[in-house]
Amino acid sequence: MWTIQRAGERYRGGDAASGIETLHAFSFGRYYDPDNLRFGAILACNEERLAPGSGFDEHPHSRTEIVTWVVEGELTHRDSTGHTAVVRPGDVQHLCAAAGVRHEERNDGDGPLVFVQMWLAPKEPGGKPSYEVVRGIADATPYAVPAAAAMLHVRRPTTPGERLALPTAPQVYAHVVRGTVRLEADELGPGDAARITGSENLELVAGGPAEVLLWEMNG
Repeated sequence: MWTIQRAGERYRGGDAASGIETLHAFSFGRYYDPDNLRFGAILACNEERLAPGSGFDEHPHSRTEIVTWVVEGELTHRDSTGHTAVVRPGDVQHLCAAAGVRHEERNDGDGPLVFVQMWLAPKEPGGKPSYEVVRGIADATPYAVPAAAAMLHVRRPTTPGERLALPTAPQVYAHVVRGTVRLEADELGPGDAARITGSENLELVAGGPAEVLLWEMNG
């Protein structure tokens, strides 16, 4: 079974005056909803749009696995452990906040920056922060986040009717980045998401070229 959250149902956040637009899929900050705190390990799935020169100043995190997927533009990351990187479309960024880390995220480019940032709860608190960027992740290679007992699959079908088997797991979260896909009778477009329990033998059918993020959660 599954539930669908449409793009228009997300909570609006950010700071328009500062060039930041955020769409939250889950209860977040001042947008508190006790019935929408998390799904499996996922605590947040934020669609972020940053105008050139804008961004999030240095701020703290702890006990969170933060995974970022850039849709358009370039994301500049800096953190208190000394890591600096520019993250581009097709790259997966993973910041393990562990016992505590500070970071900033900015759009230092000339064009718009769009990215999806997902926060996952680790199984155990504490530990040492870590950071990595995987460049140009392939569809056939899932990205594992062992601390949260989760794996990220990226699916990029190119033709109408192409079938995408969902990973078999107790919980699967599907977020449509671009294009359209169908989950049985439900059609999902950009920004739509499905929260799926019992995914065995389920698949998505592409309406054409698309990009979908799938979280497989076994915790």
